[in-house]
Amino acid sequence: MRELEPNMAGRGMRVGIAQARFNEDIGEGLRSGCLAELVRLGVAEADITYATVPGALELPLTLQAMAQSGRFDALVALGAVIRGETYHFEIVSNESARGITDVQLNTGIPIANAVLTTENDDQALVRMVQKGTEAAQAAIEMANLLKAVK
Repeated sequence: MRELEPNMAGRGMRVGIAQARFNEDIGEGLRSGCLAELVRLGVAEADITYATVPGALELPLTLQAMAQSGRFDALVALGAVIRGETYHFEIVSNESARGITDVQLNTGIPIANAVLTTENDDQALVRMVQKGTEAAQAAIEMANLLKAVK
């Protein structure tokens, strides 16, 4: 049996990050964790492209354009959707996640989804840096796995 071990080596990887500006403080925490981890894993800062979009619903289209460009080994989606008093939370959370998944499946480019969906700001603040870190790890691991499979 040939087992494909997790490979966290980011050297030579080109990573695109799309971040929603809505809930900007939380987005910045996600970004700081993600960027620090990408660099720690060996991704050169010059090989990281960063773009912002108004909100979580705009992430899939931006990620699709990035994936179709052929310039990236992996992508990361960053943002926060925090429950309010209306049904809008469910729509934004569900459609953003569905769109991100669709782009990943349709393009074959791995996308680490670090769009937090929380009940309140405090939950998001506690999770933001760790979730950004985990997204960087997932992006690199999946890019390496797909290369090994091909």
